[in-house]
This record gives sequence, C-alpha cells and structure tokens, in this order.
Amino acid sequence: MSGTKVALAGATGNLGPSILSALLDAGFTVTVLSRKGGNSSKVPQNSNITIKEVDYASVESLTSALQGVEVVVSNVGSEALGSQNPLIDASVAAGVKRFLPSEFGSNLGNPNTAALPVFGAKVSTAKYLEEVAAKNPNFTYTLVYNGPFLDWGIAVGFIVNAKDHKATLYNGGDRAFSSTTLATIGKAVVGVIKKQAETANRAVYVQDVTTTQNKLIAYAKEKDGKDWETTVADTEENRQNSLKALQSGKVDNIGALMVGFIMSAVFQEGYGGEWSATSDNELLGIKGYTEEELKKLVQSHL
Repeated sequence: MSGTKVALAGATGNLGPSILSALLDAGFTVTVLSRKGGNSSKVPQNSNITIKEVDYASVESLTSALQGVEVVVSNVGSEALGSQNPLIDASVAAGVKRFLPSEFGSNLGNPNTAALPVFGAKVSTAKYLEEVAAKNPNFTYTLVYNGPFLDWGIAVGFIVNAKDHKATLYNGGDRAFSSTTLATIGKAVVGVIKKQAETANRAVYVQDVTTTQNKLIAYAKEKDGKDWETTVADTEENRQNSLKALQSGKVDNIGALMVGFIMSAVFQEGYGGEWSATSDNELLGIKGYTEEELKKLVQSHL
C-alpha cells in the first residue's frame, strides 16, 4: 500500500497533525486540502505533501483537487461538520475508492448516542455516505469511533485536569469508557487504508485503553500524593436539563450545552461508551496501552 495517494481535509488542529504524521510514516503520498484564505503554513514541509487550496462548498473545486486520489480522510472542524456532502460528492466524481468522514469520537452506532443533538451533523453525514455508497459500488466509506482523545483530554482537562488536580466525576467517576490517543487514531486511519476490504462500509472501533476517571486520578496520586478537588455530576440530569434548555431556546452557552451531551455519550450507561470486547484493534494493528503506560501518560501531565 506504500505510495497510496491520500487526501487529508483538515491537517491542523488537535487531531490533524497526528493523522498526517501517520500517513507519511506509512509511506503514503498526501494531498492536504486547505480552505482558500486559510493558514496552510502550519503544514510541515515534506516531499510527499502537496497542498491544494479548495472551496469546500464547491464540488467542482474539490473534484479537481482530488484527481488521482484513492482515499479521502476528512478531519474538518466542528464548524464545517454539516458541509461534508460536497467533499463526498467530489470524491465520487473523482473516482475516490474510500472516504473517512470527520467522525473520530463517540459510538454513533448506539441509538441513544446517535440521538444526542450534538451529533446531528455526523449522523446525517453517515446516512448520506450509506446512500451514496449504495448507488456507487466503487465508492466505500469507513467510520472511525475512538472515544475521547486520551492524551488531549488529560492535558486540557476534558477527562480529568491532571495539572490542576481537578475533575468533574460523571456518575461517580467509576464508569468505564474507551479512549484513544491522538497518535493511535492516526495509526487506525492507516490501518483502515491498509485493510480496505475488511473495513468497507462500516464503523471500526479502536481504543488505547478502557479506564475510569477515578483510576486516572489514582495514578496521579501515586506520583505526587496531592488531593484532588472533585465535583460529581449526573449525566442523565445534565442531558434532561440541556434538552429543556434547547427546547426553550434560552441558551447562554451552546458550547457548554453540547459538551454536556458528549459526556452522556462517554459516561452514561446504555450509550455504548466502552467497547473493549468488540474493538477492531487487532485488525487495524493497534497495540493499545498497558496499565503502566497509561500511568506514565497521566503522570506526565502533572
């Protein structure tokens, strides 16, 4: 598969650099799609990278940029999640064989999670991909579910705030959830490209660990012994309150509201946030983290 031509939409941000690095390490030739007027200077200089400016709303612009590309990986930001259809249509027009949409998160194969308002655009994109693939047998797709970003989530306090020794413990902090580092998500993308027959027109589930918030805090305490400032939150209560706020139209902070829905997807029973028994790690060549490696990761953020 070395030399496969891959287009990456969204090579910067939190996840983009890790996906780009994994693609290059695998020997793929990468076309980085850059929004016109965007900042492509953050993309590293590499003989295997070609940067093409595109209009993400124009099928014609995108089709031209995708000529000769076999695989498209979309990592467009949240503000563009509702606009992946032109990129999908252009992929079909250009003869692309595999499309990976901007998923890289929660288990949308679970109906409870799929019904959460925060995932509306992703659900619509997945449905559109299914419809397009049914009409175009040479075009296939793969959805990548990896849970919250493990290293990023610890660094910025999304899962636990190791640096400040603070955490909001969802449903007590003992709910097991699947989580994956940014680098491993990049490796999973490469695994999908190398295993296209086995991953066609379906979701793949990857993880570095299954863990809990309280376990992560315990690993931190092993190193420095410091007490943590914690609060407890009930995800179902938050979900109900968020739904009421949306229905009323009185929302002060829509971003915080959406994060609340995501926490239901990760930590709430019945929402499919843990998949250690059914992961596609082996198929995709994902080793995962040992307990000792996870402990070191947590302690590196103190």
